[in-house]
Amino acid sequence: MIWLEFVVSAILIVVAATKLAECADAIALRTRLGGMFVGTLLLAGATSLPELFTTLNSINLGVPELAAGNIFGSTMFNMLMLAVLDLANPRTRILRRVAVNHALSAGLAVLLTGLAVFFILANVEVQIGWVGLDSMVLVGGYWLGMGLIYSKYRRSAGATRSEPAEMKGVIGLGPAVLCFSGAAAVLVIVTPWLVRSSVGIAELAGLSTGFVGASLVALVTSLPEVVTAVAAMRIGAHDLAVGNLFGSNIFNIFALGSADIFYLQGRFLGTIDPALALTGMAGLLLTTLGLVGIVADVERRVFFVEVDALLIILGYAGAMLLLYSRGILG
Repeated sequence: MIWLEFVVSAILIVVAATKLAECADAIALRTRLGGMFVGTLLLAGATSLPELFTTLNSINLGVPELAAGNIFGSTMFNMLMLAVLDLANPRTRILRRVAVNHALSAGLAVLLTGLAVFFILANVEVQIGWVGLDSMVLVGGYWLGMGLIYSKYRRSAGATRSEPAEMKGVIGLGPAVLCFSGAAAVLVIVTPWLVRSSVGIAELAGLSTGFVGASLVALVTSLPEVVTAVAAMRIGAHDLAVGNLFGSNIFNIFALGSADIFYLQGRFLGTIDPALALTGMAGLLLTTLGLVGIVADVERRVFFVEVDALLIILGYAGAMLLLYSRGILG
């Protein structure tokens, strides 16, 4: 029964995430907001809903390590997907094409992830009410970053004044918003089934909470980002795909900080095992590699493989082996 629930919910998420990408692209075209802006804010927030709900559920279950492992593991997996998409499209080389648009969002993802790791290790015992000051900084940093991205978009849009994109075959704004909302609602409803069945499968296999959070649940909750990014690439929306991945990493830290509001026993970040900071550091390094990949205008290949994408893939594999050897995923 658990496997059936897993398969059915996974299929529904694949379908919903595909529609999410199509409708977000239509919204970007109809509103002329652009794929970078819509992908980083709107689409990233919608596809990161599973991480947010998993974090909140972990509080109810009393396992904060599951939340932190899921957040940082999802950050790692998003960067792995960025490298895989880049390798799968050698003719377009998306890390080169989107460099100007996404350097800011990538930099913000690095900054916020670094802050989260720092606060977990520093254990700053300052609270306002029951909410930790560290969590407030993370949430405030997210909204400040969104303001910077919006300001950058407004300046670039005003400077370029590009011609309207071809609208033939693109659905109207109203239907696109309804489609986007409906697909996001499906993710909200179905994701708990997928997470619950994944945890059940992991428990039957005798896996630890650390492994469930940083690998299996992270993979499961990243499924919307994966499917949405692939769908966006297929329709040629490169900015949408990359903006979704970096934007999801930013939103993940927002979810981690926001969890403190619902954790009434004290500082949420203070309950997380400092050993999990190593998982966060791995996510930080992979995101930094992604940032370097999009701003370094260098074409270097090992045989037919781009060096930057290869480094991210090797870094992900090495980080998972390291975490397992340290017992964090064991």
